[in-house]
Amino acid sequence: MTLSAARPRAETPRASRASVFRDPNGADPALMTRRAWWLLVLHVLVPGTAQALAGNRRLGRFALGVWLLGLVAALLAAGLFVVLPQVPMSVPTNAVGLTVLQGVVLAWAVLWIVLTLDTLRLVRLVTVRPGSRIAVAGLLVVALVAGTGAAVQGAVVAGQAKDALGSLFAGTRYAMPVDGRYNILLLGGDAGPGRSGLRPDSISVVSVNALTGHMAMFGLPRDLDQMPFAAGSPMLKAYPHGYGWHDTCNVDVCELNSIYTEVQLKSPQLYPDAKAQHTQPGIEATKEAVEGSLGIPIQYSVLVDMSAFGALIDAMGGVTIDVKERLPIGGGVDANGNPTGVKVWIEKGVQHMNGNRAMWYARSRHGTSDYDRMARQRELETAMLHQMSPVTLLTRLEAIGKAGSAAVTTDIPQGLLGELAGVAVKARGQKTTTVEFVPPRVKDPSAPDYPAIRATVRSALKAAG
Repeated sequence: MTLSAARPRAETPRASRASVFRDPNGADPALMTRRAWWLLVLHVLVPGTAQALAGNRRLGRFALGVWLLGLVAALLAAGLFVVLPQVPMSVPTNAVGLTVLQGVVLAWAVLWIVLTLDTLRLVRLVTVRPGSRIAVAGLLVVALVAGTGAAVQGAVVAGQAKDALGSLFAGTRYAMPVDGRYNILLLGGDAGPGRSGLRPDSISVVSVNALTGHMAMFGLPRDLDQMPFAAGSPMLKAYPHGYGWHDTCNVDVCELNSIYTEVQLKSPQLYPDAKAQHTQPGIEATKEAVEGSLGIPIQYSVLVDMSAFGALIDAMGGVTIDVKERLPIGGGVDANGNPTGVKVWIEKGVQHMNGNRAMWYARSRHGTSDYDRMARQRELETAMLHQMSPVTLLTRLEAIGKAGSAAVTTDIPQGLLGELAGVAVKARGQKTTTVEFVPPRVKDPSAPDYPAIRATVRSALKAAG
């Protein structure tokens, strides 16, 4: 046996095994193919890994740091969303947060392009087996287009969100919760045939606990009479005994929903700051009447034009309603008030409705009273509040913004959206306490017992938490 034959085989140094990525044997197509696939997979799953192993380590470490920072931020946001949703919701609901988000996703798009092109260089396609070259190159191109496209789309959506939120939520008044609650007036109305201007048909107040999200809703009939105005209201001087007392008002019908029309058309000067605060004189007067009637302060208002509300429902992907009574779509009525010529019905049971069907459900007059119709409109409003998810808002924001600008007028400021959106997230899944101030609870809407109404409100809010 010769000396050379007896010499033990040298063990491959660890550094040599580690250099498979950084300094591979380019003459081995099988090795280079496996290496190319590994770099491709690592680049897609953990951006920056390919550079850290086989290329510019500084670039790789930077990209890994950015990726890890983004992952930590996402996990932190997810955790906060569970316990304190107001914090993560404040980013996509204000102009500053959306501008920062735009900058971040565009910067990531640039980094992704650099990393993907550099990974394409690192795989050394000429040394890869011919059968895998097209696949590796094609998948990297797909990754480049998909990653860049997603980031650019994210930036576009963020820009659209800024425009939509800026036009819809342009209020300037910031109000703190009172007794721990935000009270928001919801008005739903139409400028129907034969009417001078819009007249609210649905009037309600949503009261939400700012900490727990517990929600209470109070519905007021449009024909409520002798409404007392809150202290300090400009309407109090004209109607010290209440609006409609002894049938006194400045329009043809002296009821709650007439206040909007009267002030909007005949006395807008009573509220000279309304336009600057992105509200309307009629809304402000109605708000003060509801405050006086219920005995609670109302910080903000939302006026929904029901003729455009269907488009907003469609923009949100529809709404799910538990239908309690079969209702017709279209058709007419006979001499006894029964539906005739109806080809389509809204059947009883849980249904997911598009905007047109939801509007028929909310506004149908066949076989039901005005109070039933008002209750259905409030049911629709409640369903929208409960089913409006952050994912829906973010993925459909452009459509919601366009539909919302035509359907909604509100004085809620953009800076408060994060907190209110967080409260809305907490409210989802919780039962809403609903009180309708209609017969038999209010025996005679033309002569209501307002002290009793206020006592009922206090009890309901205490029970709601």
